[in-house]
Amino acid sequence: MNGAMAEQTESSTDVHVIKTRVHSLLLERLDFSVMAVGEPESIRSQLSILIMQILEELGVALTVVELQQVVRDIQHDVLGLGPLEVLLEDPTVSDILVNSHRQIYVERGGKLERTEQRFRDDTHLRQVIEKIVSAVGRRIDESSPMVDARLPDGSRVNAIVPPLAIDGPTLSIRKFNKDMLTLEDLVRMRALTAGIGELLTGIVQARLSVVISGGTGSGKTTMLNLLSGFIPSTERIVTIEDSAELQLRQDHVVRLETRMANIEGKGEVTQRALVRNSLRMRPDRIILGEVRSDEALDMLQAMNTGHDGSLATVHANTPQDAVARIETMVAMGGLDIPPHAVRKQIASAIQVVVQVQRLSDGSRKLISLQEVHGLTDGEIELREIFKFEQVGLNDQGRVKGRFRATGLVPGFLDRLKVRGCAVSQNLFDSRQVEEC
Repeated sequence: MNGAMAEQTESSTDVHVIKTRVHSLLLERLDFSVMAVGEPESIRSQLSILIMQILEELGVALTVVELQQVVRDIQHDVLGLGPLEVLLEDPTVSDILVNSHRQIYVERGGKLERTEQRFRDDTHLRQVIEKIVSAVGRRIDESSPMVDARLPDGSRVNAIVPPLAIDGPTLSIRKFNKDMLTLEDLVRMRALTAGIGELLTGIVQARLSVVISGGTGSGKTTMLNLLSGFIPSTERIVTIEDSAELQLRQDHVVRLETRMANIEGKGEVTQRALVRNSLRMRPDRIILGEVRSDEALDMLQAMNTGHDGSLATVHANTPQDAVARIETMVAMGGLDIPPHAVRKQIASAIQVVVQVQRLSDGSRKLISLQEVHGLTDGEIELREIFKFEQVGLNDQGRVKGRFRATGLVPGFLDRLKVRGCAVSQNLFDSRQVEEC
């Protein structure tokens, strides 16, 4: 067994050396002026011919599989993003995490796994990073060693290079999901129940303001996309994001995105500035991709001044933490507002907090749906309407649990009825349990 593994490793190394040599010779022969105006398929065909000629000149003998691998990888290096191309084309991959030129991880089904892909060296990885950031008018170097960017398909990219990244350039890609999940998809995947979906539909259509809370990779953006789909197409929507990820199906949508400062430290446009500007754009609803700073105050004021039914996400482990974080972020604005006044704003502006979580088996679920009931003794009172209870793991390591109604009938139920979005009170019977 060890001998076979050693032979396979040696073969992989040989192919890697051959590929590096062929790539170097290919660059000396390419006419980049022709490539700049040529058709992609024609260029790809010419590359294949040149690669075959170089291999023949070098007298290299490869198997059919190895030959296909060399041609494909070099084409990806010249025309695309090198070893990342295979991962970007894989629909099962949701995140690509490059720790170093030798080490690339991906997330599949909520689980991280190491891949066989690798870059030739730090220079190769750095070239790919520069290709990504230059395409969106950004730069990355020692004076500006970290950058956020976006691939043409909408995938979100973050890159950090030395001196901030000690072990060499680092790259993270959150892939853009081309197929937006529907309510039926999430019910089928046991992320929530049909009853909870019915209530969420009514909550959005009745213009209740909702905050979606969760940790990194817990499915906040997926849930935000789902809820935004329930907004009537007759309403004007303005979305505000650091990096545009939302996929709204409505026609009447204006998408805004923040801008980082340039190399001179000028030109930054923050989320707070965009929230303020959006109020002049006559929106019916404002969707804030993620509340993370002093824009929290402007968001609350918007929700309280005619833009009810707005949606936002926040990083937090529980609904209680989400509310506390919003209070802290309001304080970051530097205004001397008494804590009681801030809590009163929050309790008035936000009606529902949805908590999502990535569980130990990689699945993502709505684990709590809570109503913001108001202020009690100066503190914001949250009341849980639905919850997910984990009871263990099955033989395959998948999470076992149940969705349960707490028995609490939410106070906003009358508001849903008035808006024509009535749901049955039987939905809130504590005997309503759905195993999954």
